[in-house]
Amino acid sequence: MTLLEWPQHDVKDAIVQYVQQRGTFTSISTDPADLSLHLTTKLMLTSRQNRYHYRIHLQAEMHEATHLTKSYRAEQEVAGSFVRWTTASDRDPIHNALQLALEELLQQIETDQSLYLIQLEQPQQ
Repeated sequence: MTLLEWPQHDVKDAIVQYVQQRGTFTSISTDPADLSLHLTTKLMLTSRQNRYHYRIHLQAEMHEATHLTKSYRAEQEVAGSFVRWTTASDRDPIHNALQLALEELLQQIETDQSLYLIQLEQPQQ
């Protein structure tokens, strides 16, 4: 069994920071909003070709209030080192894989921008 140190607050901070920098959304908050992104992450570590490989799988759902609007998926893999000396050596490849997966995911969401603008502009009944 392989131990990976990936504290939840590190994951959350990395995601929020990336999304803020990218500017896909007007604002970002952990409070309830008209439009919300629910994100699930999965980290996998494999060893092949004498290297460690870090794979990040993101499953995202865009919600308007309590209504699911659309789901998205992104997965990216980054090759790490040949040897793992400490779990601290996992940080850079994990961060790189997360950045690539977030980029892929937000590109998908940005492609559907008109879908969310139309829904938010419609009057609530």
